Amino acid sequence: MKPLLKYVQLLLSLEFLVLASGYFIVSKSEMGIQFGNLALLSAVFTVIALVTIIIFIRGQGKEAASQTMHSLVSVTLKFLLELVLAFVWFFVAKKTELSSVVLFFVLYLAFTLFSVILMTKTLKNKYL
Repeated sequence: MKPLLKYVQLLLSLEFLVLASGYFIVSKSEMGIQFGNLALLSAVFTVIALVTIIIFIRGQGKEAASQTMHSLVSVTLKFLLELVLAFVWFFVAKKTELSSVVLFFVLYLAFTLFSVILMTKTLKNKYL
């Protein structure tokens, strides 16, 4: 199986796991989290992670200098897109209550760890 397809399937599995566990938590607790917010935010984080993975894996088939550039571009783009998402989420949409802030950073942590683990596993035996 191609690495890109494998990683996309893992990302979609993570998205499904987040949505399923989020639905369970929202329906069984009184934390004030709305499932619509969870679904929207996790979908945006999934798209950002997907773009990052596509750019990163695309660069792995090229020469060493291009691999480095693709890795840097993917990490930088991920950072910038998540920065814009944080700005829109907190300042434009005014999601500043504690449950929304915790939701944002828990999802940020989950999808960032996924990206970091994917990149370190891919780069484990390569030199940049």
